[in-house]
Amino acid sequence: MNWTLEVVPVPVTDIDRAKEFYAEKAGFKVDLDSEVAPGMRIVQLTPPGSRCSIAMLQGMPAAPGTKETAPGTLHGLQLCVTDIEAARAELAARGVDVSPVRHVGESGWEDGKGGTWNSFMTFHDPDGNGWVVQEAPSGLSER
Repeated sequence: MNWTLEVVPVPVTDIDRAKEFYAEKAGFKVDLDSEVAPGMRIVQLTPPGSRCSIAMLQGMPAAPGTKETAPGTLHGLQLCVTDIEAARAELAARGVDVSPVRHVGESGWEDGKGGTWNSFMTFHDPDGNGWVVQEAPSGLSER
């Protein structure tokens, strides 16, 4: 049996503001925006080329046996791209405050691209949830 990671909940304070950020600025595709029950809304978006989506929930109780995550406390979600400089330029052109490209060097984080699998940038959504973007040597289907 395969166990696939397909949806990651992202806690936000304003679901419409977050939807606009992820769709218009980050370039994610809106898969679903639905009121599943009175006062309970789900917005699901998928990064270009990804098999895993994010979901933002409004008015939904936490699933039994789970805890709620406060907006702005989700950090380290990682996206991979094959051209980090082009990805950075695209995000910046869409108005995302994105870090410079950095790599891990002898003295820690250093500016500029590194070797294979060692080029990164970061950005945050309007609530402060943090994303890492890593350059991969090839697309997922080729690895």
